Amino acid sequence: MASLPTPTVTAAGATTKTYSSSFTTTSPVISSWPLFSKKCVLTKPLKHKISCNAGSSENSLNNLDRRNVLLGLGGLAGAVNLTSVPSVGAAPISAPDISKCGSTPLTGFRPGDNTPTGGDCCPPDSTQIMDFKFPKNETFRVRPAAHLLSPKYIAKFNEAIKRMKELPETDPRNFLQQAHIHCAYCNGAYTQSSSGFPDIEIQIHNSWLFFPFHRWYLYFYERILGSLIDDPTFALPFWNWDTPAGMTIPKYFNDPKNAVFDPKRNQAHLQGVVDLGYNGKDSDTTDIEKVKNNLAIMYRQMVTNATDPTAFFGGEYRAGIEPISGGGSVEQSPHTPVHRWVGDPRELNGENLGNFYSAGRDTLFYCHHSNVDRMWSLWKMQGGKHKDITDPDWLNTSFVFYDENKNLVRVYVKDCLFTNQLGYDYQRVDVPWLNSKPVPRAPRSGVAKKSIGKVKQAKEVSFPVKLDKIVKVLVARPKKSRSKREKEDQEELLIVQGITYDSEKYVKFDVYVNDEDDDASAPDQTEFAGSFAQLPHKHKGKTMSKTNFRAGLTELLEDLEADDDDNVLVTIVPRSGSEDITIDNIKIIYA
Repeated sequence: MASLPTPTVTAAGATTKTYSSSFTTTSPVISSWPLFSKKCVLTKPLKHKISCNAGSSENSLNNLDRRNVLLGLGGLAGAVNLTSVPSVGAAPISAPDISKCGSTPLTGFRPGDNTPTGGDCCPPDSTQIMDFKFPKNETFRVRPAAHLLSPKYIAKFNEAIKRMKELPETDPRNFLQQAHIHCAYCNGAYTQSSSGFPDIEIQIHNSWLFFPFHRWYLYFYERILGSLIDDPTFALPFWNWDTPAGMTIPKYFNDPKNAVFDPKRNQAHLQGVVDLGYNGKDSDTTDIEKVKNNLAIMYRQMVTNATDPTAFFGGEYRAGIEPISGGGSVEQSPHTPVHRWVGDPRELNGENLGNFYSAGRDTLFYCHHSNVDRMWSLWKMQGGKHKDITDPDWLNTSFVFYDENKNLVRVYVKDCLFTNQLGYDYQRVDVPWLNSKPVPRAPRSGVAKKSIGKVKQAKEVSFPVKLDKIVKVLVARPKKSRSKREKEDQEELLIVQGITYDSEKYVKFDVYVNDEDDDASAPDQTEFAGSFAQLPHKHKGKTMSKTNFRAGLTELLEDLEADDDDNVLVTIVPRSGSEDITIDNIKIIYA
């Protein structure tokens, strides 16, 4: 069982507090919650819990025996070995020149009329760029769980969004202008011209840029909202879809009288339990089954498939290349399926939340990504290899955003690693998925061996293969029966390599290991290894994209009692938009 490390932090202007022999942090971390009048205090050492002396049981961390995670606390865990930032690397991606923004929206027409979809993503230009500086002497903000908001906070949230929508269309703080930020960075409107590669686009999905870009995006969005209502304590709520009580869209988002309302949502999902593994169509599972599956997906993506920085953040993405290494575990799922689950199937491209160009037009997007951002903090709390990337090209990648004063600000990844330095934290809520480890449908060795002669070995397959039907293949394991030390040093990984897909479709496939039954295992069963999922988006001059998928095998094979087997049986099940997908290879590596 892992335990939390002792972090050391060098936040500018911060003072160090010691709460127990195993925990040091910087102030301000514990602050008054926006929903309650009393303060939260640490009552026991880190491995136990903190409590808020207020009503809901949602505001205390129950004894979690898996990895001893404590929520929030400024995202400080994982700070070990990052007290200083490396110097500038050889090829970080530089912030785009917004004066060279080009519009490449997802094109098409809505069913039944001739109204074009898409539009211009480009923001207002500015002749001056300011470099970001950490705010001083500001009120600390605590992002609350969206399903626990008081009527007063809901009213404040609505008023802030209302005022943002009322700003002039040319104001960079305007609601639609803010939505355009996501569109431009995600839909091929920006190129790497500032890095010397004008013919290569910037894409902040499917790579290690996913988490830091969205953290900065929400940081400025939150500050703009707070300034519009003159409330420095205002913080974006997070849609708490990783706990049962938060797995539905909060009711106030569905009231047409509210500014946070968006008519372009799936009408069948306004009151139902979210499906964190959504395949593009509703299944016949009950709400209870969905909750169980959701918690298992969270465990799989935050624990089993997120054993190191590359697995969690995604593959490297440097100047002069495209993001083809693959997205991180949480980006693949639940992030992408939740987008599509909310998006409106009546719209051609699943607008608004169901694709990249229009996702920011739904206020729920920012609450969804607030919880995604929270996952970054929770992941680092697990200790061990759960640390931020130290590569200078990641740390020195930059973006530009407009702030609450309409200034264009250049920011760097290295400055967003710790939420307490940015002046915010998350409300403490339970994390039930830590104790929701999937269980085997049939834990037995020899499953792959029985398939020899019936299923081809990977070396016998004529790659690339098309994913227009279920694909089964036996994949040889370079090593077996590894020692505990070997497993700690290197994770056994299943790699689906060279996935070519149509980027203008919602595409998804599921991957299973040693699942010999005709009906695929559910996400709450160990045989389910993970999902590959992509939202519709536009690329500069092409529709087909290429990337990779990886899943952790070490824990999974132990649970299936297959750690001594020579091969694994891999099954890939197409779920959505997979008829044009091809795969170049399937293999096992150690990293």
